[in-house]
Amino acid sequence: MLTIFVSFLMAGALSATESDLDKARNLQDRAALEKTAAALAAAARNNPKDAEAQFRAALAYSYQAEVAIEVKDKPGAKNAADAGIPFAEKAIELQPKNAENYRILATLCGQVVPANPLAGMSYGKRAKEAINKALELNPKSSEVLLAEGVGNYYLPSILGGGPELAVKNFNDAIALDPKSADAYMWLGITLRKLHKNAEARQAFAKSIELNPRRNWAKEQLEKTPAQ
Repeated sequence: MLTIFVSFLMAGALSATESDLDKARNLQDRAALEKTAAALAAAARNNPKDAEAQFRAALAYSYQAEVAIEVKDKPGAKNAADAGIPFAEKAIELQPKNAENYRILATLCGQVVPANPLAGMSYGKRAKEAINKALELNPKSSEVLLAEGVGNYYLPSILGGGPELAVKNFNDAIALDPKSADAYMWLGITLRKLHKNAEARQAFAKSIELNPRRNWAKEQLEKTPAQ
């Protein structure tokens, strides 16, 4: 009974932590993200055999890097992503058949690139390899397809990416998870890049409907012309 009770308490604490992470990302609260990432990193180091702990630390640093990119702090994004990569690698070592571990590694590698385009070849290659492995393990994951789409958004067409391919990824992600606010948000960003502003605004509006707390989605809608 004691073991069950402790497990119940831990599950509740982890849910709260994940909720705190989402809240901080939604509000672009960098101080809260930094504090939570540090706490989850410490927990992961104290539990080196716990794959979930490694993943949560990697996820927190990915959120930290994501918000840094949103506020145009590229060095901050690189530092956070670099901090998260070892935890993603450790999660893969412990759970090599878990697609989510490869997805978060791909995301973190991609988040390094904006601050250091010269690193794009090495980190971009690692990101591509990781997302391909994630797709191999779980081709029907909306989160994996979303991550692939973000990668293709930033990857030039000449290198096998491009916005047209990203749009397909995001639409496929939405087909699997119609409540994915992030997929709609990135669909809007990509449609705007393709000069399809009216469609982009519709996608942003849907993203905000699904997650009205996400500041960055609201900013994207505001900066998108009606036509």
